[in-house]
Amino acid sequence: MTSVGGGGGSGSGGARSGGRRTAGLRRLGAGAVVLGLTGACLAGCSWFGCTSSECDGTLATGSPSASGSASPSASRTPTASGTPSATATATPSATAAPAPPAPAPGPAPAPGQGYPVHTGIVATTFWVGEIFDPNAADGSQMFSTYDSQWFQSYGGCDGTTAGGSCETEARSASNDYFPTQMSPRENPFYLDLPFDDINNAAAFARRDQVVPWADQEPYASHHGDQGFSYMKNRWVALTLNGRTCYAQNQDAGPGEYDDAEYVFGAGDVRPLNARYGGAGMDVSPAVVGCLGFSELNGEQGGITWQFVDDSAVPAGPWTRIVTTSGVQ
Repeated sequence: MTSVGGGGGSGSGGARSGGRRTAGLRRLGAGAVVLGLTGACLAGCSWFGCTSSECDGTLATGSPSASGSASPSASRTPTASGTPSATATATPSATAAPAPPAPAPGPAPAPGQGYPVHTGIVATTFWVGEIFDPNAADGSQMFSTYDSQWFQSYGGCDGTTAGGSCETEARSASNDYFPTQMSPRENPFYLDLPFDDINNAAAFARRDQVVPWADQEPYASHHGDQGFSYMKNRWVALTLNGRTCYAQNQDAGPGEYDDAEYVFGAGDVRPLNARYGGAGMDVSPAVVGCLGFSELNGEQGGITWQFVDDSAVPAGPWTRIVTTSGVQ
């Protein structure tokens, strides 16, 4: 959800209702932003100096498969580092997500990495291009707290526009859980966490003290730099019912934007957020499909998650496109 500063999510009982939980609108102030879902242009590569195969701050890698199971034992001292097209044919659904085949087993987060393990977390769904409350300051996923042009950077609606608006869709393992109606320019495996280290003044002020990798490069060279995020593109391992998938952090939320105690703390601290079933993260349609959520656009409990370093991310559908773009 986007906080006028963060990232997205879904409401209780399936489709969302009420105010949003993300952070991106802060970047644009209180003014309304209107973007045509079908007419948005794709962002160019000139800013990044990349080649035609590495467009818009992304790095295309192999096309493997994935998964595993996570160890729920919490580490008490966080430490450490990290970073960050497809076509298809599936027919979108708007009610319940089909039970997808389990991804190929892959390694679970290694307890020795030193990042705390969070268990029993509720996650909700959000997607690039979603507008679930046009009147809420954080009710749109046209942009994120880290990218004021997220819709263009990503390549358009991360779902279906068949009904005239950008809606989520069911994802299939046969297509690596990629969107069926567009080719994304950034990683479709993304999520948000409730710590906005750019647009939330309190979070920015203490990020050097609470973010475990703050003293590592390239972060250490950007102390005091509000144009550089310690959170964008960081990898997270998520496990549900023995199935592990990986995603990159691309927004902030839900509901809270300075919850360092939950995001980085030891002792399996509960999220501060009390809305949306007490959700501690929003996840993309690719993650919903990969983990096999019981609802396509609702709340899912029982998630275990942990930060992981780049070197610990196994090859899988989440590494077909790796997002590397910075704050804009």
